[in-house]
Amino acid sequence: MRTAAKNSSAAGIGLTRRADVRTFTVDGTVQRCWDFPALADGGGDGDSIGDAGGAAVRPPIFMVHGFRGDHHGLLRIVEALPQHRVLVPDLPGFGSADPLPGQHDVDAYAGFVTAALDGGVPELGPDTVLLGHSFGSIIASRVAADRPGLISELVLVNPICEPALEGPKGITSKAAELYYLTAARLPERLGMALLQHPAIVRGMSIFMAKTRDPDLRRWIHGQHRAYFSAFANRNVVLDAFRASISSTVRDAAGQLRMPVLLIAAERDDLGSVAGQRTLAGLMPDAELHVLPGVGHLVHYEAPAEAAALITDFLHRRHS
Repeated sequence: MRTAAKNSSAAGIGLTRRADVRTFTVDGTVQRCWDFPALADGGGDGDSIGDAGGAAVRPPIFMVHGFRGDHHGLLRIVEALPQHRVLVPDLPGFGSADPLPGQHDVDAYAGFVTAALDGGVPELGPDTVLLGHSFGSIIASRVAADRPGLISELVLVNPICEPALEGPKGITSKAAELYYLTAARLPERLGMALLQHPAIVRGMSIFMAKTRDPDLRRWIHGQHRAYFSAFANRNVVLDAFRASISSTVRDAAGQLRMPVLLIAAERDDLGSVAGQRTLAGLMPDAELHVLPGVGHLVHYEAPAEAAALITDFLHRRHS
């Protein structure tokens, strides 16, 4: 099925790329992946990068979104990479995806991504680039460590570089933990109401957004309002939250033998610049770029800058 990304006129944002929606099964559940073909008019033929120094293949990019999001959150980066085939699934239990049987932890999500890369989504090979944002960076790094032969490069955007409950920002994470624990202890209906309460979602959005552009801020808040509460049930979001605060990319860093690009942010409340530098130093072949003035929403606030870094990184690796 072919679908178009939803358009938005706020802040001059227009999402126009169209995708084929691929369905596949994992552990008996129906999962969906939005498959955006490379655009022939994206500045080339969609297959290679050519310049005076030679040509490089443009590999497909498989993207993994963050906690409480779905594929919509990464569409601005998709839009900024027109010369690549880009694939973005909803993680199981979020967006339109069925929940998996059992617990929704890092192992389960890594198994889901592995299944997608290893035959679940057609025409993907070992030249595929794996990208993870936020919680997706933990999942992507686990897949890359466990099954390095499935991908060629790894890109981590706003990577989770430090334990959430440690350091000067730990008090914010502890407040979030209390919120999710409260939701878990309430009766089902009340717990779901708390998890999906518009005021809570707006507060999270305000906390994360760093841009001073009022139109872009409104657009970001609208995105969170539309998609941040689209999860299948309370157990899914509680499992995923526990996984997001109990794991980091550091857990797999030393096993990442492929080239790794880390795109961090100067004002990220979930990962300090010092922590990102430490993380990069744990990887055998990594390069780190820190975007100034941006927080944890690089995918919303600086998609063009992130896409430019990705394009340059892959050009140098594949030329």
